Amino acid sequence: PRVCVVGSGPAGFYTAQHILKHHGRALVDIYEKLPVPFGLVRFGVAPDHPEVKNVINTFTQTARSERCAYYGNVTVGRDVTVPELQQAYHAVVLSYGAEDNRILGIPGENLPGVYTARAFVGWYNGLPENRDLKPDLSCETALILGHGNVALDIARILLSPLQLLKKTDITDSSLAALACSKVKRVWLVGRRGPLQVAFTIKELREMINLPGARAVLDPADFKGLESAVRDAPRPRKRLTELMIKTALEKPVEMQAAGAAAPREWGLKFQRIPQEVLPSADGRRARGVRMVLTCLEGSGDSAKAIPTGDVEELECGLVLSSIGYRSLPLDPAVPFDSQRGVIPNSSGRVEGVPGLYCSGWVKRGPTGVIITTMNDSFDTAQSVLEDLQGGVLDISPSREGFGLVESILHSRGVRPVSFSDWEKIDAAEVARGKAAGKPREKIVDPEEMLRIIGH
Repeated sequence: PRVCVVGSGPAGFYTAQHILKHHGRALVDIYEKLPVPFGLVRFGVAPDHPEVKNVINTFTQTARSERCAYYGNVTVGRDVTVPELQQAYHAVVLSYGAEDNRILGIPGENLPGVYTARAFVGWYNGLPENRDLKPDLSCETALILGHGNVALDIARILLSPLQLLKKTDITDSSLAALACSKVKRVWLVGRRGPLQVAFTIKELREMINLPGARAVLDPADFKGLESAVRDAPRPRKRLTELMIKTALEKPVEMQAAGAAAPREWGLKFQRIPQEVLPSADGRRARGVRMVLTCLEGSGDSAKAIPTGDVEELECGLVLSSIGYRSLPLDPAVPFDSQRGVIPNSSGRVEGVPGLYCSGWVKRGPTGVIITTMNDSFDTAQSVLEDLQGGVLDISPSREGFGLVESILHSRGVRPVSFSDWEKIDAAEVARGKAAGKPREKIVDPEEMLRIIGH
């Protein structure tokens, strides 16, 4: 059986890995729109979290299997359509993730100084489409809307001592921009309370222990929470206890009298952004007006209900970290634009036999790499069951890449192989070595293609 996977992030690779491992004769081709593989492992994981990127070693083993092939620089839906892939393969799995972001839907959202978390993370991680972002870091206060791990990642990158970042694979240009940054205060704002934050204890602890930055948490926000959290699941309980402990700690008096205040960050709760306020000349953001909320219900299902009260917070940089969003890929594929997912059951796309999906486009943009792994194994299992149960007819032989190659050739598209990627990889590592970093990412696709003589 010939199987094709669209997208080379964790969802794509884990799906391929599971099919190859449990079907001794299956051939899997992975398609990716960028020349370089690994999706959010390369472009989403924070530069100072290198251990999370170790899964790349596993993915590389999968890609090097003689029954697996990688074709980068191919945009499915434009260079080749999904129905064309279905002609070439017995099964097609869509694992292309979430390449857009949710919008705030408030006035002033498009003012200079307002960025999505997705674009900002893409900028410091070398995602080609965000390489020219040039965020304005000339203000002292930044406001991040959202209480998830991505929001904490951004706060940490904004406040990290430069010598820590210099040893990571953060891009050269973002390092230069951060070196000139004036940002010394970051507020993270959420619509609900401390018991509903979405970040995890590991990320919070890292933020609390960040050298040269102090946490500013208001003890009043945590009143009475010890008893409320007594019966909560252990991770939630520990997370809340750490916030309470941090809120109650007395700040260490400044070592030397007259020393400049260190960088600081804090959490604000029960506030919904109502408008990004423009500066006097209307040219940029100067703050955010927020509506205070009260909570209805408790635990994870609590809802934030706006009260009449508003407050304004001054800031020159606004980052909205309220979630990523998947987009439809091809008119031939059903898509639920309300939920931003492909309608499916255990990864089988509704109403289209032989078509499957895994990862964020299957279940929405939530969870960490391990969540995506389990989800992808689940989809791969559906493919294997359909192969074994005869739901997928493999009696007609399919040409796989042979057919796709002639289609791509006729459209002037030249795919990039995995060994091509390894040349780009080697070039990045060599450049990094010269700068004392694990790698220096190449951010321009044209330059990637030049390196491999495309």
